Amino acid sequence: MGDTRPIGVFDSGLGGLTVARAIATELPSESIRYFGDTERCPYGERPQDEVRGFVAQLARWFDARDVKLLVVACNTATAAGLSVAQRMLDIPVLGVIVPGARAVVQATHTRRVGVLATKGTCDSGRYRRAIHALDAGVRVWQAPSPRSVEIVERAVASPHAMGRDWMGDKDYLDTEEALAVAAEDLAPLMGHGIDAVILGCTHFPLLKQVYQRVLGPGVTIVSSAEETAREVRQYLGRAGELAPEGHQAKYHFATTSPELAQFCVAGEYVFGRKLEAVEHVDVADLEALASEGWPL
Repeated sequence: MGDTRPIGVFDSGLGGLTVARAIATELPSESIRYFGDTERCPYGERPQDEVRGFVAQLARWFDARDVKLLVVACNTATAAGLSVAQRMLDIPVLGVIVPGARAVVQATHTRRVGVLATKGTCDSGRYRRAIHALDAGVRVWQAPSPRSVEIVERAVASPHAMGRDWMGDKDYLDTEEALAVAAEDLAPLMGHGIDAVILGCTHFPLLKQVYQRVLGPGVTIVSSAEETAREVRQYLGRAGELAPEGHQAKYHFATTSPELAQFCVAGEYVFGRKLEAVEHVDVADLEALASEGWPL
């Protein structure tokens, strides 16, 4: 009969909707419950211990909502706290770093790759280890770009994003500000013969066109979203937990942002369809979950 329970997805903000969108495209019969911790975004500049605490809070939140699988769509949260969520929950918990590493290893011919991510993800070394677990001979260069997250969060929540869809209107984020930031932040990846770059933050695919202008046509840029969606399909398929074909998927969204209207505008821009079921969750309510005494 299959399993019609939703797939859970969470991120530090809006960027994880790129992963949710890929899952909805790959698995159109699957329902999705998404959480964007927008009020505490970005995670990338926060201490790893603090991010682990956020992951634990969100794992508890999802545990009460009967999802059949949880995707930690935030690269920083994956690096800091994936194992925490996996120990806490009785359902599978997948991150985005291993799928992203697989995608960039498959894309490179020179075995020289770049990782564009947040500072927290770069400092964790998780991408480098995941890539070397697949091919120890691949050379890896990293570049943090925290300002890219801020550009995306600000731009997609703007009224100007209303009615737009980033997959069909990629010029919207191709601005002089974004180009200047990309040129500066991508500098550590230049001049090394890199031919493939992984976007190690779920916000970054929205700036892919800008990054391509800086890196040039000879560099393949990949994100973890599509590879993660394929991994979700494979996992649920092996477990016999895919929703029946033709099942009417439902999408529910939650956010810590107090500005629900902005979240809906931005969410429609990234997810590609209207966000019809959206709830606000207070940060204080999440923090209260930390007192429940679950072992970490």
